[in-house]
Amino acid sequence: MTSAAPTSGGLQGPLWRAIVVYRFASLAFALALIVSNVSDYRRPLAAIPVVVVLVGWTVAASWLFTRPERRRWGLLATDLAVTAGVLLSAEWVIGRDALGNGTPGLAVAWLAAPVLAWAVAGGRRLGVVAALLLGLADLAVRPRLNQASLTGTTLMLLAAVGVGHVARLGAIAEARLQRATELEAANRERERLARDIHDSVLQVLALVRRRGASLDGEAGELARLAGEQEAALRRLVATGPPPPATSGVVDLGALVSAYASDVVSVAAPATAVPLPTEVAAQLAAAVGAALDNAARHAGADARVFVLVEDEPAAVTVTVRDDGAGIPPGRLAAAEREGRLGVAQSIRGRVTDLGGTVRIHSAPGQGTEIELVVPKLVA
Repeated sequence: MTSAAPTSGGLQGPLWRAIVVYRFASLAFALALIVSNVSDYRRPLAAIPVVVVLVGWTVAASWLFTRPERRRWGLLATDLAVTAGVLLSAEWVIGRDALGNGTPGLAVAWLAAPVLAWAVAGGRRLGVVAALLLGLADLAVRPRLNQASLTGTTLMLLAAVGVGHVARLGAIAEARLQRATELEAANRERERLARDIHDSVLQVLALVRRRGASLDGEAGELARLAGEQEAALRRLVATGPPPPATSGVVDLGALVSAYASDVVSVAAPATAVPLPTEVAAQLAAAVGAALDNAARHAGADARVFVLVEDEPAAVTVTVRDDGAGIPPGRLAAAEREGRLGVAQSIRGRVTDLGGTVRIHSAPGQGTEIELVVPKLVA
């Protein structure tokens, strides 16, 4: 159910303006009926303050509802209460006998304005609530319950459902339009950056890779790293960043796939692996730390493989390299020496998520780090 909160004009703006037009049109109709039937009222003079309320609240409500920040529960409730008061006053002003003989009430079509306002502000459900409340107030002053007395309530219910549905569709369309506009702007900015990067950074990295490819030692290592960064940057420019979060959920596979390079192979499910934004970010950061650890210790010629598995109860990410491996006791010694990459960047992050980290390694057999995070954290 949509809450009554300030919204921009957007696609709902015409609906609010239409309600203002309806208020004045229904006011004119109600005044015409009062003038033509006032001689049948039990207390004709008592109709004067009712007319003042009808005219005054129509003007006030039309002005108040023009500002989105005023369309809150207080104004909506006041609109409903004023209309209900006018409805209930009909028994004292007109009299139950006259109402039973077919004399129209004081509000007639004017009473539907709050129903329309509630439907636009909160959708079908709130519109139906407003229609039922005013329908009960209208029936309370009727001397007998028959088909004619139910017509007004039925029409208000139909209006609430129809207008509320249109308002909901308008809100969805506006959100999609905003999203499309943001994506178009992001694509234009990415294309501009791609041109600038291609003319500067990518050419420099390509030059370093070519010049250092035949060199040994640190110069050759720098050339290899430059080649990896060139490939990663070209992929980023071509595909753009992972899609932004939707309702606090992101695709872990898209985040982890961003680590792919010439030496890092990533395998993820074809479908999205949805996780809460914070959980996915922390798990992806742990994967990044594991890849950094492999780059430093696995060896210059080592390759790294990342596997993302979406299981029913948990998400598992495995980072495996074919490098030199970790000697027994090396991780414990590194932690004692204050080098806490595995302890904090990897194990600490996953443990905070309620998950576990398993490390399998042996000299000459590479290293495998398995990160398991239960879906319960979602």
